[in-house]
Amino acid sequence: MAGIYIHIPFCNKRCTYCDFYTEVSPQSIPSLVKSIIKELELRKNYLPIEPINTIYFGGGTPSILKYEQFLIIFETIYSLFEVAKNAEITFEANPDDLTEVYLESLSSLPFNRISIGIQSFDDEDLKRINRRHTGNQAIEAVHIAQRFGFSNISIDLIYGLPFQTIEAWNNLLDTAFQLGVQHISSYGLTYEEGTELWKQRENNEITIVDDETMNQMYLLLIEKMNQNGFEKYEISNFSLQNFRSRHNTSYWKQEPYIGVGPSAHSYNLSSRQWNISSISEYICAINNNTTYFEFEKLTENDLYNDFVMVSLRTSDGLDLQMLEENFGTELKLYCLKNIKMFIESKKVYCFDNKLRLSADGIQISNLILTQIMKV
Repeated sequence: MAGIYIHIPFCNKRCTYCDFYTEVSPQSIPSLVKSIIKELELRKNYLPIEPINTIYFGGGTPSILKYEQFLIIFETIYSLFEVAKNAEITFEANPDDLTEVYLESLSSLPFNRISIGIQSFDDEDLKRINRRHTGNQAIEAVHIAQRFGFSNISIDLIYGLPFQTIEAWNNLLDTAFQLGVQHISSYGLTYEEGTELWKQRENNEITIVDDETMNQMYLLLIEKMNQNGFEKYEISNFSLQNFRSRHNTSYWKQEPYIGVGPSAHSYNLSSRQWNISSISEYICAINNNTTYFEFEKLTENDLYNDFVMVSLRTSDGLDLQMLEENFGTELKLYCLKNIKMFIESKKVYCFDNKLRLSADGIQISNLILTQIMKV
């Protein structure tokens, strides 16, 4: 089933690790909302004719939007598309935005899932990465969301932050599990070139976490998730039973979706499309009916590469029968030939006609994927 992603590329402050497309220019929000509505209207026939199963507001910081702005976007979506009655409808939020007044204002909207960008509960960590909230604000944000009836709450956490220790990471996880959330996305910190954190590392201004400790942190993450009843259904995503992110899972299952807003990506089973990464240029192009996106027709190799890449990251694994049905025997044999060494070294398990990464394989997942992708 299809999905809709709405990109809201605004932040009041830019995190030191972030290389996503965002801007600190809230004065552009009204014009952007109008352009998002127009893009939805222009692209109502982009997706296959089937119900919309998920709607996801990501960013940036979607919680920067007001009730009236969300409302007009929802009215447009529901007028143009058939939205499933049980659709999963998510918005991302910063903890300090989730006040009782704000959630009260959104209470009549169809949101049934919230993803809170916590990253850490440690105030020193949060200052280093330029987050707006404190640890206590993060905890209180979850409690406020629960009081307003959200029973499907996801939080984001980062491990391997500068100066972070195994003990600190363990304590952070204990705090997270005490909150009673249903989903946790946890990512190892990466230093993306050009970001403020990357510059700090290059100038030796921070103490970085070494690779061995990063691996220990990930293994601790897996252990604690298991102890608390969370399943690892993708390398960085964990949920209680029946609380997987349906929207993200649709990406991994290569289901069609439309991405609306600056820098948003779309996929309709045969091609990919990505919008201009500039708020001003996007608004101008939409208003003047000029091209606001780039387009790529996917080859068989492209589709194969996407399939093996997303499948192997998930706990469901890479289904060899499906691989052969979709891409033929030759590409199946190519995959098995190039992954053989990792099966023999127990980095990859082959069971029930599926390939799955072992715990050791997860640590070198990028290397494994590079070996089986078709250039």
